[in-house]
Amino acid sequence: MTKIFDNINGERDMTVEEQAVYDARQTDWNNKSAERKLKKIREIRLQKLQETDFYALGDVTMSDAMKTYRQNMRDIPANHTDEEAYDALLARDSDGKLTHSVWSKP
Repeated sequence: MTKIFDNINGERDMTVEEQAVYDARQTDWNNKSAERKLKKIREIRLQKLQETDFYALGDVTMSDAMKTYRQNMRDIPANHTDEEAYDALLARDSDGKLTHSVWSKP
């Protein structure tokens, strides 16, 4: 049984009902792991695209490398479709910088 803190009695074992609710929440949380990772990837992708949006203005010439980079950003959900790929995209070095090559600007 999992322990729970009760303000009246202090720490105690969960009841069967409380344990069932707790287990269901844990299972739901674990099942949505890929969904949470993809959401984070989309947030990072949006930030990276916004950083290069000025290249798409009419008075700026966008290089082919930048066009390819921006297309790769838009293609991330289609090209990376499982949790293992999401983990690779979210990997960071000891300085906290994203390590996957898809994030590197030309």
